[in-house]
Amino acid sequence: MKKIFVFVFLLSIFIKPLLADEGMWLPFLLNQTNMDKMHEMGLQLTKDDIYQVNNSSLKDAIVIFGGGCTGEIISDQGLLLTNMHCGYRQIQSHTTIENDYLKNGFAAAELKDELPNEGLTVKFLIRVDDVSEKVNAKLKNITEESERTKIINEISKQLEQEAVEGTHYDGLFKSYYNGNQFYVLVYEIYKDVRLVANPPVAIGDFGSLTDNWMWPRHKADFSIFRVYTAPDGTPAEYSPENIPLKPKHYLPVSLKGAQPDDFAMILGNPGSTDRHMTSYGIKELIDISNPNRIKIRGAKLEIMNETMSISPAHRIMYAAKYKGSSNYWKYSVAQMAGFERNNVIEHRKDLEKHFTNWVAKDKNRVDEYASTLKQIKEAYSERKEYKHASQYLYETVLRGPEIFGFASKIYNLNTELNKGFFKKDKKKIKLLTDEISSFGEKYFRDYDKETDKKISIALFKILNDDINSKYFPEEFKTALKEYNGNIESFVNGLYSQSILANEQAFLNFIEKPSKKILNNDPGYNTGIVFWRKYYDIYDQSKSFDEQLAVAKRQYMKGLMEMQTERNFYPDANFTMRLTYGKVGGYSPKNGMYYRHYTTLKGVMEKEDPNNYEFIVPEKLKSLYEAKDYGRFGYGDDMRVCFTTNNDITGGNSGSPVINGKGELIGLAFDSNWEGMTGDIEFEQKMQKTVCTDIKYIVWLLEKYMGAQRLVDELTFVE
Repeated sequence: MKKIFVFVFLLSIFIKPLLADEGMWLPFLLNQTNMDKMHEMGLQLTKDDIYQVNNSSLKDAIVIFGGGCTGEIISDQGLLLTNMHCGYRQIQSHTTIENDYLKNGFAAAELKDELPNEGLTVKFLIRVDDVSEKVNAKLKNITEESERTKIINEISKQLEQEAVEGTHYDGLFKSYYNGNQFYVLVYEIYKDVRLVANPPVAIGDFGSLTDNWMWPRHKADFSIFRVYTAPDGTPAEYSPENIPLKPKHYLPVSLKGAQPDDFAMILGNPGSTDRHMTSYGIKELIDISNPNRIKIRGAKLEIMNETMSISPAHRIMYAAKYKGSSNYWKYSVAQMAGFERNNVIEHRKDLEKHFTNWVAKDKNRVDEYASTLKQIKEAYSERKEYKHASQYLYETVLRGPEIFGFASKIYNLNTELNKGFFKKDKKKIKLLTDEISSFGEKYFRDYDKETDKKISIALFKILNDDINSKYFPEEFKTALKEYNGNIESFVNGLYSQSILANEQAFLNFIEKPSKKILNNDPGYNTGIVFWRKYYDIYDQSKSFDEQLAVAKRQYMKGLMEMQTERNFYPDANFTMRLTYGKVGGYSPKNGMYYRHYTTLKGVMEKEDPNNYEFIVPEKLKSLYEAKDYGRFGYGDDMRVCFTTNNDITGGNSGSPVINGKGELIGLAFDSNWEGMTGDIEFEQKMQKTVCTDIKYIVWLLEKYMGAQRLVDELTFVE
């Protein structure tokens, strides 16, 4: 009897029960367990209402917005809702001193006033095909990871083509469960996506960096776009003749709003999680990845912040760059605190100990899994120095100053220019030149040479101080010697001579591309030699990365065998997922409780006219005083944001928060500080999704932005 009790007790520790709010579920594989839990929590829809191939369902209203966010269709005329921070670059691209859409907001008065965005796409998921059997048949008895990767790359292209043959769709091959299962996702891609409306940044990004990843929050993080099609309804490049999309499904807006304990479902495209990472992987994050990012980006952000304070033009120029760099800087800070607070490493060590004991009890399991954790530990240990060095090169140089990222865009052109006379492809050179010219126009529009130079000096000094010089390119070491090791002199010389820091010199080059100019350009050459060194370090650590991939795949397989009672979901990989939970608050500390919503009163309480993050527009203050909330208020209050216990991560930005009837109640935009370990371990009690209330968004459209035509386009339900 005692042995049975001990076994059950250990099971309760090592096999954490799956609560209803954890899990990023594949909507095409929802099982009865999922559906029963959701119905018990308040869902009134069927599985087919959520995902169907041949008939309209919720998934037909959800899109991949751009390259890293989610959006949803909210009208029968292709109106699309996403976060402001997801559409930030598009908004910024249309912003000028005369028409400052960041400062003042924007609302197109008519369809003809909606603004096109070159390169912006949205992708609708058409269907998902399970190709695991075909792929695994090809992989049988393959032991070398490099050979396995080669086979997967080959068969993936074939399967993608087969899935979309005879259609205008695009196929995307994806692996799940650490490479144990495989699917092809079929998408329809629309390329004419126009900006329709966005609030002023003072409303849409109220609290900015200070409040980022925090609760309570008080911002209306939304922007509105519209998807256009050719006159026959098919996807098309931008044309004045295009018409608004007629969607298969769109989300109605709930006027009931978000109430405590309401069912909340999110459909979106979470980017990346590693929920089964071992203690060795977490230690790498704590010792290397997060501290490096915090230090290097912190230095870069300080300089960018100084530039943004110079003038409105400088603020516009660096707003999106600053926001992009700061997001995961602060995330890393919060995650470090969360790892310690939640004792995550010890939890993983307990699970690994249990796994080891489970393996030891069966000879077949010993043969298959005995060395799995040892292989993982060794791989992390052996790649440690390479990981540290490669991240430093990436953060300080390749994605630090803008000039070196620009260099990588020109590499293919220079390769072509350096070919022999008879081997040069003039058509290719012209195509590459046109592409670089287009990129250069955008680059120089938002480029400040002095700021980039300051960033270079600061980050090169960090690199020089913190990394063994054996990881420096030889050309860089030689160049430094010419300047007697003086980083500042080296950088000043580089920026004074490079066409990548001088718009007119760049335009002269584009007019008449020359290999001689590029081969003697210090900005271009420095960028390229660092890229080469980065890939050289990658090659040196490749065997350890492959060892880790094999062992992680085996560990995942073993965990699924060990925890047969567990309903596993795969890690996020920027494909559509469904998460479910409830609206509610939480207690971050003893004696403290955060309710589930914030109100417009909190915006007024946070106002600080001397801090750009907390400026409150006069018109918003007037509307607050009038309290004319109508059908969008909660009695005498206007609620701004609310929290749910849904399981999300990056990529879910812009995802709809949907009630049990399939109606829109909010727009997900963030997680809370206490939940920053969520990509590695879901925090059951305190991890929250932070959402802008849809009623606040529509009220702003109507009362603040004067966008009544957009409000009239929506479908409201009581």
